[in-house]
Amino acid sequence: MNNQNYTKVNSKAIDKWAEDGWEWGKPISHEEYLKAQNGQLSVVLTPLKTVPAEWFAPFLKNDRLDGAKLLGLASGGGQQMPIFAALDADCTVLDYSEKQLESEKFVSECEGYSINIIKADMTKRLPFEDGAFDLIFHPVSNCYVENVYHVWNECFRVLKKGGVLLAGMDNGFGFLFEESNPLLVVNKLPYNPLKDAELYKRCVESDGSVQFSHTIEEQVGGQLKAGFALTDLYEDTDTYSVLGEYVPLYLATRAVKP
Repeated sequence: MNNQNYTKVNSKAIDKWAEDGWEWGKPISHEEYLKAQNGQLSVVLTPLKTVPAEWFAPFLKNDRLDGAKLLGLASGGGQQMPIFAALDADCTVLDYSEKQLESEKFVSECEGYSINIIKADMTKRLPFEDGAFDLIFHPVSNCYVENVYHVWNECFRVLKKGGVLLAGMDNGFGFLFEESNPLLVVNKLPYNPLKDAELYKRCVESDGSVQFSHTIEEQVGGQLKAGFALTDLYEDTDTYSVLGEYVPLYLATRAVKP
């Protein structure tokens, strides 16, 4: 196990998933892009629930994002960024998957908008100056990162004062259970393959990725410790796991840099 290389393992895994038709790697259609151009703001941080339009205040004016400098953090795939670009946001997307970023380039070239596309590892210092962005959109993805405190600290740093962080998170419950028998508890939390050689081996052999559970203390408390003020949140589930029929599996938060 090499703590320095697990993000590269995840990058390659997501590249493969995208090639195989992964749900979160399929770019939006031209029709969906046109709906956004006409003012329809419909994006997700978690699998099912649409992010409330009021979460984009104070940047949403007359159904447009009015040039707001927006960072899609680990948000490649050609799904959310085209919507924001169609609504006149000044978009930057950062992801560590080459295939996810290829989707971003594909949609931008098809629809004729500009976007800053950056391949980088969010476990490192983000390649941006302090206060570079008005808004960060961060869908469920920090389950691929061991230290989420670093992510929140970097988000706080690169946001302007008054900037908004919208984040989707896995609440960790799903990591308790056996994948082939979703109601059988087999793992302890926190789930961290970097601290268990056998677990690491099983993870990589299963789907090629190294994932982590995180507590609410890390997820929400970590944002507060970074300096954010929490303004709203909601829970969500999914339709592709048995457990999702019984309990919420995801959390989305809206936080502001004072």
